[in-house]
Amino acid sequence: MQVADKDAKNNVRLQPTKLLELPSSLRAISLNCWGLKFLSKHRNERLTEIGRQLAQASPEPSIVGLQECWTQQDYLAIRELTKHVLPYGKFYWSGIFGGGLAILSKWPIEESSMYRYPLNGRPAAFFRGDWYVGKGVASARIRIGPARKDVVEVFCTHLHAPYEREPNDSYICHRTAQAWEIAKMMRHAAERGHMVLGLGDFNMIPLSLAHRIIEAHAPVKDIWRLVRPDSAIGAAQNPVEKARGKPIPTAEQCLVEHGTTCDSKFNTWRWSKQMRKALERGKDSEVDPSTPDLRAKRLDYIFFVSQANHAWDVEDVRVGMTMRHPTLRCSLSDHFSIETTLVRQTTLADVDGEVNTLSFLPVDTYDEILAMIAKYDIRERRQRKQRLAHFVAEIGISIGCLIAVWWSPRNFVAFILMLVSTLGLSAGVIDGLMGGLFVGSEIRALKEFEFEIRNTRELAVRAAEGG
Repeated sequence: MQVADKDAKNNVRLQPTKLLELPSSLRAISLNCWGLKFLSKHRNERLTEIGRQLAQASPEPSIVGLQECWTQQDYLAIRELTKHVLPYGKFYWSGIFGGGLAILSKWPIEESSMYRYPLNGRPAAFFRGDWYVGKGVASARIRIGPARKDVVEVFCTHLHAPYEREPNDSYICHRTAQAWEIAKMMRHAAERGHMVLGLGDFNMIPLSLAHRIIEAHAPVKDIWRLVRPDSAIGAAQNPVEKARGKPIPTAEQCLVEHGTTCDSKFNTWRWSKQMRKALERGKDSEVDPSTPDLRAKRLDYIFFVSQANHAWDVEDVRVGMTMRHPTLRCSLSDHFSIETTLVRQTTLADVDGEVNTLSFLPVDTYDEILAMIAKYDIRERRQRKQRLAHFVAEIGISIGCLIAVWWSPRNFVAFILMLVSTLGLSAGVIDGLMGGLFVGSEIRALKEFEFEIRNTRELAVRAAEGG
């Protein structure tokens, strides 16, 4: 059977499968593939090898969430290589260039959806691209057994990238709102009694604001911290990690103990320009595992909560996809994968059938978020005024140039005036549209987010007062 099914629009294999019993274990993998079209080096070769490694992985993967798998061509190549292990899959469409998200599964996908984040970058930041790819949450409802609640709800996402260090990150409000949205979705899935897996590149460090929001407003837990609660909460050079007073970890410790999936010394795409050029010429470099690693950090996560009618335990969690391409000798992506095996308990003695789906952060944290929203709102309103003022000014300049053409002494002067008029008015119209339409919609999305935070803050105050 070819991977490109009759239902080519969504690439989901829809052949019905009868599930006779619940599996005893489940292997989940999350990987940012770094598959940017035209920009990511050796994209086709690397993503094809990612497919081969998934197909050969031991233990076999059951559910895989991919990020930055931007092209359907790469997705189909991975599907073709993994179809005997992961016969079901979905490539998610979003935005202008696509969300880069895909989910592969051993079991049937009963339902899927793509939810775009209301706050997700700005069209003016075209050089960053977050708004244009339509970032959001790819979700899949996967049946793993015959009972009504034998379902895994998978949420795969890639949150807005940080371009400055928190709390000075100009997009922290966007990423905070995105964490809030995916937490709500995972909480609702848990309330339905289903197992929940949140996979993705969350672009946050452990115990950051976004991380705390997810674990407080959904019953899920960060699997790595479940197994290794004393693991690093940032790169060794990050002030929050320095404050813990821990020794600088080695490159090997970063992978094994701290789950660092990004900026590792073992990743060739984080090597110096000279080392990468030497690798391209066939001269490899060896990385000493005992070398201190100041930059490595964990940005990729698996969040998990068990079923209501069956208990699952975390058997292991590790960083994967650390191998190199067999011929190019480069890393398969600029991220490593995060992988876990979940095992089902054979007894239900410890399962009460209910999940506590909502807890609260300290009230001061909600005040901090509200202050962040207010600061961002002021900034966006100021930018809207500036953009609209630019639009009005360009109309005046354009009219002035057209009038001046009548008294132009030379043809080339008339040409320059017309060029200035055309280009200026075009820029003004674009700025006016951004200010009048996009910024307006962003402010309305901020108002929705603000309402939810204020409402939750009131609930937190009542809970603290015992009301």
